[in-house]
Amino acid sequence: MKKTKFYSVHEKLGAKIVDFVGFKMPVQYTSIIAEHKAVRTSVGVFDVSHMGEIIIRGDKALDLVQYLTVNDVSLLVDGRVQYSAMCYPNGGIVDDLLVYRMSQKEFMLVVNASNKDKDYARMKENNTFGVDIIDESDQYSLLAVQGPNSKDVIEKICDRPLDLEYYHFFFAKVAGIDMIVSRTGYTGELGYELYFKGNETDAEKVWNSLFEAGKFFDIQPVGLGARDSLRLEMGFCLYGNDIDQTTNTIEAGLGWITKLKKPNFIGKDALIKVKEEGPKRKLVPMISDGKAFPRHGYELSLDGKVVGYITSGTVSPILDKAIALGYVQSEFAKEGTRINFLIRGKEIPAIITKLPFVIN
Repeated sequence: MKKTKFYSVHEKLGAKIVDFVGFKMPVQYTSIIAEHKAVRTSVGVFDVSHMGEIIIRGDKALDLVQYLTVNDVSLLVDGRVQYSAMCYPNGGIVDDLLVYRMSQKEFMLVVNASNKDKDYARMKENNTFGVDIIDESDQYSLLAVQGPNSKDVIEKICDRPLDLEYYHFFFAKVAGIDMIVSRTGYTGELGYELYFKGNETDAEKVWNSLFEAGKFFDIQPVGLGARDSLRLEMGFCLYGNDIDQTTNTIEAGLGWITKLKKPNFIGKDALIKVKEEGPKRKLVPMISDGKAFPRHGYELSLDGKVVGYITSGTVSPILDKAIALGYVQSEFAKEGTRINFLIRGKEIPAIITKLPFVIN
């Protein structure tokens, strides 16, 4: 099992450590609900150094990234970030990812930890453009600082104003260490990501500097448990739950990142066919007044018939209601449709709603 450069910090804080996609990671420090609410109301810090960072560099770097991903990379300028996905030729999703344009000849693709090796292999398999593809994941540490007070905290230790627009990044020194500072986020709150290279001493310096700067705001460390409940309140997809190789971007509600008019990319023909024929199922958000916990894999029913299944579910710490994402047959996917969670043989009434579940 790998450890991030913050592992000794997590141990000192008494975090509950779990094995997660090959890493020993903190799932919680105090309680998932308390950490969740800290991010919604003030500021929390996540160690997400397990994520993968893959550099694509060369004269035709743009061409390769354009071929690999479904979004239109040509729309990016230096300092911009784009949410995208890679697909198989049949339209199934290899991974969802972020594309950072460092320059016209260099891009950084930030991929899910569980898919990093698979993604890297596919990038190399499809590299007919003569560019360099370098896996720098082990070199980078990554903290996500999320919450309404995140800007005030980071600005105290950053050498430039944090005037970043959403899905932009710049280079700066934070706590005296060179970093890529971006503003994307997986919580729906104002938030920033700090990418940097260095050893455990550097990592601990950054962590301690953040927590010293955030004392006034009662800054909290946050584990993977609250990261999942926070992203679900916003309806953000999780690879392996809501999207995978058996789903496509159109049925998963990611048509907005799927630019079917751009030049050839892997999966384009299959996705055009899905768009033209209409998806047979759709990923929908559902909410219930019941407190029963809707879990991944539970069935969904309507008029006594199974019409789909849950992909992600929880009881929202903010709403105190059960919320879920799941696939249902397209004819039943309309907002306002009443549906049931099948939980331990009982039908729990729910309704198809719209995202996000929690509005900031």
